[in-house]
Amino acid sequence: MPRGNDLERDGLQLVLKAGENGILQSDMWKTLKVTSREGSRLAKKFVDKGAVERKKVLHEGRWTYKLYSLTKPVTIESILDCPCMVCEEIDKCFVGGQSSPLNCHPLNLWIRPDMAPIITESDSEP
Repeated sequence: MPRGNDLERDGLQLVLKAGENGILQSDMWKTLKVTSREGSRLAKKFVDKGAVERKKVLHEGRWTYKLYSLTKPVTIESILDCPCMVCEEIDKCFVGGQSSPLNCHPLNLWIRPDMAPIITESDSEP
């Protein structure tokens, strides 16, 4: 039976794998082979850390809790269009380097497209 950090990691993985449907708190603790009390404490810890949302639901005529992940799995697709992937300056790009991610116009626009007018305006100032 996993303990400590392993238990937390395994519990979070279960919630994450459940996706948008979530997982019943009781299913989580049964899968982890821990007691209801340990499962409740684990769920509360996840909520306190901001990783999980816990909602009261009626399941098979009984009130219980369902856990939903507030984090989304990272996929390669989420960064494929990052300008760094095709940048010719990537080997020279580091904080304090010839190029820097701190003042990279394409990167700033990619990270904050909503700020394009402000970023573009500040780039044109002397």
